[in-house]
Amino acid sequence: MGEKKGFFGKLISGLTKTRDNLKSGIDSLFSGFSEIDEDFYEELEEILIMADIGVNTTEKIIENLREKVKEQKIKEIAVCRQLLIDSIKEQMRVNETAYEFENSRSVVLLIGVNGVGKTTSVGKLAGQLKAQGKKVIVAAADTFRAAAIEQLTEWANRANVEIISGQEGGDPASVVYDAVNAAKARKADVLICDTAGRLHNKKNLMEELKKINRIIDREFPDAHRETLVVLDGTTGQNALAQARQFGEVADLTGIVLTKLDGTAKGGIAIAIQSEMNIPVKYIGIGEKIDDLQKFNADSFVDALFEGH
Repeated sequence: MGEKKGFFGKLISGLTKTRDNLKSGIDSLFSGFSEIDEDFYEELEEILIMADIGVNTTEKIIENLREKVKEQKIKEIAVCRQLLIDSIKEQMRVNETAYEFENSRSVVLLIGVNGVGKTTSVGKLAGQLKAQGKKVIVAAADTFRAAAIEQLTEWANRANVEIISGQEGGDPASVVYDAVNAAKARKADVLICDTAGRLHNKKNLMEELKKINRIIDREFPDAHRETLVVLDGTTGQNALAQARQFGEVADLTGIVLTKLDGTAKGGIAIAIQSEMNIPVKYIGIGEKIDDLQKFNADSFVDALFEGH
């Protein structure tokens, strides 16, 4: 339990800015209104949108809240607060099957633009799976950034997992080809690939991902497939826009949201999940290997609203 508490503690302090904004708005809302009327809902809507929860998601949350208030014939405004928190948790819960890949032979692709913490996330994930006793191989298929290969090599050494890499500027698909065959030959449980993220040239990116996927389909047809897009939580609505763009070029199965420490835009986690209908599977709040954790909707929303 100790380490979980540590992460939750970090999450709470990481979300301080977001929470302060949200909490002050919600506190004044609940003290300023004595009844649940249209004005109340309107003001609540504004507060949620300001916290980067996003327009569509906010509408869903409020709709859900209205239904509950009606069904349960609630007049008491204080009761409404817990209902609000519950209805946000409902928007965010991650299905238990979200992490099936950990227990099957799988190939995990991480995609995302440079600078979002993608390579670091590959390293952290590899380290955690290795610590669970899995046999892990990582592939440095982000061949366009020399630093990415060096960085991943460092993580691989630290986590004591094998790395397959090619030449800088080489063909990412051929790195994936080598890695898939190494994973099969060495009976690895999980192969995690760091792939390039160049959204400004979507066509190239699309072709490259298609090629990579074809190779995996052909060489490792029975592998469980996971494609995670890594997004920087500090960029708020921009992260949502990126998620949408990557969603156009790849069959996304989940989201890794990094850099949630110190952002005033933590509500974006709720927005992305709800608007994309793709679960946030991991969140990152620091540099250490265990600062990337599985996303837990309940503790996230608690940290966002309560801070204890």
